[in-house]
Amino acid sequence: MRQRHASQATRRAREFEAFVAGAAGRLLHAATLLTAEAPDDNPRARRLLTLSLAHTYACWDRLRGEDPYDRTRQYLAARFARGAWHQYGGFGRSRPHPASPLAPLTPQERLILVLRLYEGVGEEQTAALLGLSAERVRAVCHRATTTLLHRSRNPGAAAPAAKAGPS
Repeated sequence: MRQRHASQATRRAREFEAFVAGAAGRLLHAATLLTAEAPDDNPRARRLLTLSLAHTYACWDRLRGEDPYDRTRQYLAARFARGAWHQYGGFGRSRPHPASPLAPLTPQERLILVLRLYEGVGEEQTAALLGLSAERVRAVCHRATTTLLHRSRNPGAAAPAAKAGPS
């Protein structure tokens, strides 16, 4: 009996290690986009990923055919949203790293944009995950995309204007 439990634990650990080897890079990139940290200096994203993977490992045996990547992504998104809500009093502006491509966006805009465009999650599924209407998700995604497109067309507009001296 003890040997059977040990072999099941070993199999579980191997399966989870294989999952992490295949998914951790993409999930870390998604977390880094969410936190708007620099790719080479992303402690919040790494913590978010670690907590999400720990949650997935804790419920690994109960997945029963569910996609572990989807489960981990859902937890990562929910944890980010909850953290942004508590840290910034809602989805207000955080202080993203200026090197982040999503720096001009609010946490909510980053979350929706990453889920919809980077992860390819459907509008309805994103809305259900975040507790928003599909119309709201569509509007926020459109606004975030527009913000990024206008920024890339006119990079000088993102830089603060020089203060004029007294006349």
